[in-house]
Amino acid sequence: MARVVVQSATALPASPEEDRKHRMRAYSTAMSIRMACFILVFFVPGYWKLVFGIGAVVLPYVAVVLANVGAKGASRAVAPPVAQPLALEQRPE
Repeated sequence: MARVVVQSATALPASPEEDRKHRMRAYSTAMSIRMACFILVFFVPGYWKLVFGIGAVVLPYVAVVLANVGAKGASRAVAPPVAQPLALEQRPE
């Protein structure tokens, strides 16, 4: 009896469109937080200026790295099925 092998669609990576949307969302979120940090530097007192200033300087780097990472767990390796010998190829011992 032949064994039927069904490939799993869950092992496929995200579509390029979904991956692009995810990366754009991550970049936009990080840059929005950066803009908030930049604006808050002018309105907060004391050491908070330094905290928000560092955020405004560091977040562009973080945003680019997040955007270039792509989707999490985009794909995983799928082991090929083990081929069973055909009945004609089996030899009695």
